[in-house]
Amino acid sequence: MAVENVSVVFKVYCLSVMTLVAATYTVALRYTRTISSGDLYFSTTAVCITEVIKLILSLVMLAKETSNPLRLKNAIVEHIFYSPKELLKLSVPSIVYAVQNNMAFVALSNLDAAVYQVTYQLKIPCTALCTVLMLNRSLNRLQWFSVFMLCGGVTLVQWKPAEATKVQIEQNPFVGFMAIAVAVLCSGFAGVYFEKVLKSSDTSLWVRNIQMYLSGILVTLIGVYMNDGEKVLEKGFFYGYTPSVCFVVFLASVGGLYTSIVVKYTDNIMKGFSAAAAIVLSTVASVMLFGLQITFTFASGAMLVCVSIYLYGLPKQDTSKVSRSEKEVDSELKQKLINV
Repeated sequence: MAVENVSVVFKVYCLSVMTLVAATYTVALRYTRTISSGDLYFSTTAVCITEVIKLILSLVMLAKETSNPLRLKNAIVEHIFYSPKELLKLSVPSIVYAVQNNMAFVALSNLDAAVYQVTYQLKIPCTALCTVLMLNRSLNRLQWFSVFMLCGGVTLVQWKPAEATKVQIEQNPFVGFMAIAVAVLCSGFAGVYFEKVLKSSDTSLWVRNIQMYLSGILVTLIGVYMNDGEKVLEKGFFYGYTPSVCFVVFLASVGGLYTSIVVKYTDNIMKGFSAAAAIVLSTVASVMLFGLQITFTFASGAMLVCVSIYLYGLPKQDTSKVSRSEKEVDSELKQKLINV
């Protein structure tokens, strides 16, 4: 996908917002699950509400794209009511994303935000593997090297996880790591699957989002019923909701949609810097809010992850010109030998 030509100021603005959203979301979610005062809310209901907000925002963006109420109605009727196969096709990533979002709550209930932010970068090698297998793309040697470097950095971070002194609730780092492992697998598969669906037709991105979020709402409602059904009926759907919880839901809703804008207007190098900056911001916030104690292994692993993200995002070298010049040199040498 080509990056559209826009001003550097706009690119910096997009990356700044993406960085702040990514870092703030993990820290705020961690805060609501560990040291926030009040009753603990049901994470399954938060995931469900997030899908509803995403659906509403996608409808707004589709209305802006069609710029006509009649065209909006026709698009919804054609692609929603008359396309059951497409809805079924988009139910696959919606189920996977629902699992991923719920795993994020489990992970941040057991791991510090900074540790989560670093470990979650395992989505890069997972996405790379899914891209190779599902889209028949290839990775260069530098990208493969960066993938192994990233895995090594995450191993260092998880070798002896940094502890937060201000968090008093019982935590299980192993459960947190397994939740992240499931989340990155879901992220890699769902992201590549959704990309493949998008490129298989000329259907609007916002239409595809609407199809996916409709399935997502149904899936997350089933999750609410299966995991917290009795408690929700007893205490209410919005039990334990505070302004900070609403803020987390807002960030989760906006973050997913904002990513598509960043992908459209920036390149991999800038996204790599954004991910690295989000790790740094999450670490600083964790030290201030949760009393995170930085260890040597954590600092070393986080540094390796940041460098690997940058290396992975470097553009592939265009070898066509090099190969052409080498052929020209060879032909000139051959001609000279013939003349001699």
